[in-house]
Amino acid sequence: MEATIYRSHVLICTGTGCVSSGSGKIKERMVAELEERGLQKEVKIVDTGCHGFCEKGPIVIVYPEGVFYCQVDVEDVSEIVEEHLLKGRIVERLLYKEPLTEESIPSYNEIDFYKKQMRIALANCGRINPESIHEYIAVGGYEALGKALTEMTPEEVIEEVKKSGLRGRGGAGFPTGLKWELTRREKSDKKYLVCNADEGDPGAFMDRSLLEGDPHRIIEGMAIAAYAIGADEGYIYVRAEYPLAIHRLEVALEQAAELGLLGENILGSGFNFNLHIKKGAGAFVCGEETALMASIEGRRGMPRPKPPFPSVSGLWGKPTNINNVETFANVPYIINNGAEVYSAIGTEKSKGTKVFALTGKINNTGLVEVPMGITLREIIYDIGGGIRDGKELKAVQTGGPSGGCIPADLLDLPIDYESLTEVGAMMGSGGMVVMDESTCMVDVARFFLSFTQSESCGKCTPCREGTKRMLEILDRICAGEGREGDLELLEELGNHIKETSLCQLGGSAPNPVLSTLKYFRAEYEAHIKEKRCPANVCEGMKSAYVIDESVCIGCTACTRVCPVDAISGERKKPHYIDPDVCIACGACAAKCPVSAIAQG
Repeated sequence: MEATIYRSHVLICTGTGCVSSGSGKIKERMVAELEERGLQKEVKIVDTGCHGFCEKGPIVIVYPEGVFYCQVDVEDVSEIVEEHLLKGRIVERLLYKEPLTEESIPSYNEIDFYKKQMRIALANCGRINPESIHEYIAVGGYEALGKALTEMTPEEVIEEVKKSGLRGRGGAGFPTGLKWELTRREKSDKKYLVCNADEGDPGAFMDRSLLEGDPHRIIEGMAIAAYAIGADEGYIYVRAEYPLAIHRLEVALEQAAELGLLGENILGSGFNFNLHIKKGAGAFVCGEETALMASIEGRRGMPRPKPPFPSVSGLWGKPTNINNVETFANVPYIINNGAEVYSAIGTEKSKGTKVFALTGKINNTGLVEVPMGITLREIIYDIGGGIRDGKELKAVQTGGPSGGCIPADLLDLPIDYESLTEVGAMMGSGGMVVMDESTCMVDVARFFLSFTQSESCGKCTPCREGTKRMLEILDRICAGEGREGDLELLEELGNHIKETSLCQLGGSAPNPVLSTLKYFRAEYEAHIKEKRCPANVCEGMKSAYVIDESVCIGCTACTRVCPVDAISGERKKPHYIDPDVCIACGACAAKCPVSAIAQG
């Protein structure tokens, strides 16, 4: 059968973010427009996974030019086909614009958000059809598995991973090669391999995007790991809330089995490996490895004391190795390119790259992959495009709800495991929330502690009761009822919980509170001593807005947006805000053209 040669490829993002924004309808219209013009044999449409720049979706990229169209609507499709695909003219209005300069940038590779990344785990996401094993193979997929099975012993694979310096990307940062070696050393008639895809951090979507955009890469990484440790069976523990990721995993597993890349006697090597999907029910604690294994076994997901570690006694009492999605995604690169190439990236103790979900008060939100050692400043300003609305950066929270808040004066901190730990934060799975001057750090600490407290399994007293007491204190402080001694009590409780909790959910739950107490203590003191929230966020102490009569021009813009009719005054004369009616929503201040409105 003669292959069709296309002059253009149109890549349409079909990751969860873009699908929810209507990329499916964009594809339908694109197919119809091409057929109407007789271009279906000249232009190929390719479904891809997430490009990472979710805020700008739906995303459409036209190759060979590499033109990046963002926030595309169904109504834009005919113009793309007519102007770009037929006449060769770029549709300027759909191009990405840099947030600070408003400069239109047509090329995918020239956008700062992408240009300053280094994509290893995400290399194929947004580049290939995740439901086509042939496209994965076309970009080098399964070469690493073939190399491992035919040219390397299990011990050589482990040694290569050890020399690469790869550490677990799930949060703890334990050396991956050493973890594999410990499992291989155990003598057993049965061993298991588990992929932890139970991504529960609020705002985190690194694992989901990898599973949706490049599922075969995870399967290949797991097959190599199974060969190395001597496992013949594995599980991918993935959240049931990720239906698209699960679907694409199911397709990928079926395709890999059909081509003999999973199952019995893989590539004629004598190595057997079968892989299953286990759907998690959404319990955050099941991200902890012993709770995860209990869930796979059909028991309630609750941690158990260690030792014994999973490498000795894991699933059904058998030696088990557990790594997260991103860790496995790095393995094919290491085997194909060698440990030296991988270890040349990053810092002395933190090798390779790390994927972060960049969210919050920042211009460019999305998924980014950067080399270890890059600074917070580079991520926020060079890749993230700076803070929204020209506001000042206040803090960055890394490591999800168990992480810590890093103040703006530590912007030049390098991103690696040790540096983050030293300042009271953590790498975590890769959440990175950017906060500006309008953020109340006490409220932020309360939000994250509320999450971890509600997700506590309740098995151990320090976590079950201690986090509840801490949350009660924070609730009082935010309600304007804070008392002398509250801050000292928060620190005492937090440190006790960290030292005595059974698992790392409890052991890290106080981090947001302790880090904000360390760097933003003055805000806590203002809440307690002055009964004032400096950011005017906490409901219990919001102050009404007032109008500076010497500045007000009487344009009535504020009266039109006030939701409670708290503003009065004649046109072209100074207006007045009734403090007893004002709910301090800030709509008037945001709308005022002369900045005459501020909080009292």
